[in-house]
Amino acid sequence: MKDHKGNDIFKLGFGLMRLPKLADGSIDIEQTSKMADMFLEAGGTYFDTAFVYDGGASEEAFRKAVVERHPRESFTIATKLNVRAAKDEQSAKQEFFTSLERTGAGYFDFYLLHALMTRNYKLYEEYGIWDFVKEQRDKGLIKHWGFSFHATPQILEELLDAHPDVDFIQIQLNYADWDNPSVCSGELYRIATERKVPLVIMEPVKGGGLADPPEKVKKLFKEADPNASCASWALRYAASFDNVFTVLSGMSNVEQMADNLSFMKNMKPLDEKEQEIIAKAQKIIKEEVIIPCTACHYCTDGCPMNIPIPEIFDVANDNMLAWGAPPAKGGYAAATKDKGKASDCVSCGQCEAACPQGINIISLLEQCRVMEG
Repeated sequence: MKDHKGNDIFKLGFGLMRLPKLADGSIDIEQTSKMADMFLEAGGTYFDTAFVYDGGASEEAFRKAVVERHPRESFTIATKLNVRAAKDEQSAKQEFFTSLERTGAGYFDFYLLHALMTRNYKLYEEYGIWDFVKEQRDKGLIKHWGFSFHATPQILEELLDAHPDVDFIQIQLNYADWDNPSVCSGELYRIATERKVPLVIMEPVKGGGLADPPEKVKKLFKEADPNASCASWALRYAASFDNVFTVLSGMSNVEQMADNLSFMKNMKPLDEKEQEIIAKAQKIIKEEVIIPCTACHYCTDGCPMNIPIPEIFDVANDNMLAWGAPPAKGGYAAATKDKGKASDCVSCGQCEAACPQGINIISLLEQCRVMEG
């Protein structure tokens, strides 16, 4: 895609969901500020956060690292309203004003209805959020509005039929999920493109999973280009699509920012040979038995047993072919220290209702009990 001057668009967006942390668990503002400086200096402008990220600390970190240190015209900010974080219509709408206060941005360049899923998308209509967001746009507090999406192609078409004036959509797209039936990245891309709705891409590295893919995939990429990181293959794949204007990367340290900028500053779309390599990687991943968790932690927010579900699944994925082996038990013990175990699950279903990936968490936790010894 080109900007209004005919220049290539800088497609990397700085996702603020997985910011660096200090020993006490708070966000490392000093390192975040350095990362923001690197990003802006390289030509990046798009920062992405949300009302629910780090309980609001992400929006506040953005204010400290960016808004208070850089001219307002030098960056754009996207944030989101999440009905699942609200108890009623009034508190849902209040999220918008709270986000304005936390970020200090004055207005939002991009504003999204957050994480529309099969289980919750009708609630945005019931609460009048679509009209509310457009009212804020008409007041000049929002420049562009859209929604992030984790549901079926049929629901996407339903929403676009009802709201054809939406400015953009945010979808999950990566080479592992292109034809994954629980994500349907390819079909979602087709629908948006046919309707000429620009896309922001989330989870291009699948929660970091494609930065550290199965060994066979690593070997494939290394043989093709010894100097390219696995993350670069994933990000360039997502950025190579014509209808994509921003690819979000949730970077957690300066090193990740430097790596991403090294290939995204003057990003070259994947050529035909590289696309063939990606196709081989897709085939390898389909043959692996992997739990498609992206570690978003939406599932843990309301877990009554305080079970670290993403961490347990991460250990399971690392040891999928040798569950019960000492490394699996050791990793499991570390992941569940001072927290709930898989066997503590009471099958309340809160986690599955919140999971954007549609993972059968309860049954998988049942299988993970084998790692308890």
